[in-house]
Amino acid sequence: MEPHPTAASLVERKFHVLVGVTGSVAALKLPLLVSKLLDIPGLEVTVITTERAKHFYSPQDIPVTLYSDSDEWETCVIRAWDCSKPLLFCPAMNTTMWEHPLTAQQVDQLKSFGYVEIPCVYKKLVCGDQGLGAMAEVETIVDKVKEVLSQHNGIQQS
Repeated sequence: MEPHPTAASLVERKFHVLVGVTGSVAALKLPLLVSKLLDIPGLEVTVITTERAKHFYSPQDIPVTLYSDSDEWETCVIRAWDCSKPLLFCPAMNTTMWEHPLTAQQVDQLKSFGYVEIPCVYKKLVCGDQGLGAMAEVETIVDKVKEVLSQHNGIQQS
């Protein structure tokens, strides 16, 4: 029988989180998101970004490994994803795009793969729209990451 892991041994384990960011105004939240994720004990964070996303934040404000490419290859990373590992996605777009029927189909397709949606929220968007489409708040995302890590790896939520 394997001994029950102690809290100290769980903190020593490294859990890897890959944050993907695209050219959406929601990329403004990346520095804060990375900072809050790094507050989770035992978590290692890496960022994959499109060049267009860098328009919304300064790469110098990201204190972790940052991979970027002008060809927006994040979809290739997702297609190569090990489906036994959790994948969370946070939609962000203007309200008209969010309400388009194709968006619902795409979100449903991702969820059918077992990916976890962190739903967008209703607010006044940068484009002036009032409605759904804003990326979830950083605290909501971090809480969901903690929850998923707890479910998949036995980390105690703090």
